Amino acid sequence: MACFAVALGVIVLCGFISLPAAKDTCDLYAAVGESLTLPFVYNGLTNSHVLRWTHNKKIIYYREKGKVSVGNSLVISATGTPLLKNLQSSSAGTYQVTVLHSNGTVANTWTGHLCILDKVSKPQLTYTCDSSAVNLNCYVANPQGLVFTWTLDGNDLTSETKQKLSISLAQLLGQRSFTCSVANKVSKEKSDVVRPTCKSPTLLCFPSKTVVAVVAGGAGLILLLLIIIVALCCRHRCNKTSVKDKGGLRMLSLSKREPDSTSRVYETMHPSEDCYETVSQSEAQTENKPSELTTAAEGVQPSPVPKPRTKSPQTPNV
Repeated sequence: MACFAVALGVIVLCGFISLPAAKDTCDLYAAVGESLTLPFVYNGLTNSHVLRWTHNKKIIYYREKGKVSVGNSLVISATGTPLLKNLQSSSAGTYQVTVLHSNGTVANTWTGHLCILDKVSKPQLTYTCDSSAVNLNCYVANPQGLVFTWTLDGNDLTSETKQKLSISLAQLLGQRSFTCSVANKVSKEKSDVVRPTCKSPTLLCFPSKTVVAVVAGGAGLILLLLIIIVALCCRHRCNKTSVKDKGGLRMLSLSKREPDSTSRVYETMHPSEDCYETVSQSEAQTENKPSELTTAAEGVQPSPVPKPRTKSPQTPNV
């Protein structure tokens, strides 16, 4: 158990020790296929000095007393600076130079870490429109580690550093031009100019408060029209009902004013006893003057007056 704990501690310690090595410690950057001159200069270099260059601790150039034993193909300047041609991914790593005096003492040293990167490709700028904004995309095949920049009408948008950009349609009044650029430590490319043609909806031309007010006013007007229509319909219906009621009342009054013809004949043929009681005194006097009538009047016979019916007395049943 104790051995296991010791082994685990060693593994963890080794992990912590290896963390700094994993950190990016690039001192120099170069693109694939390019050439690079390493930044080392020793002005007092002579043939009596020993000049040694290593790449990842492997000797790539060695000169002593003016004679080159390793790296004849490597171009070295008079100050001891090498020129690296046609760099590839395998060219990355740590380069170190040591200059020694003829007695073996160190005259100068330099160490640097070189990182090789691919050149960025030209980005393709595309856009899509929605109801409120235009969405732009700066497309590249491998966006990891790249820096994006945007320009609007030739002016840099310093706050926009992402691959995608969204601009509201309200900011696209007129024809606006966009470009995007991608860059890394060794290269930079710029897209073609794009002028979005998104059409802004009509409602976006007005503030939101104005739109709300117009919608509310329209709803109120529709409600008012409905109320007016309902009121007119109710009034028309009431007028129609009133006309029918007046016609019925008129017919009823006419029927009350016109007595039945049968009852009128009956009253002529059979007057009631009250008729005899209401005979005026003048008519009685006329009947009592037969001697004073003229000869013409005597020839005219008066119409017989119907006698009223008399009810026979009912005899009581013994």
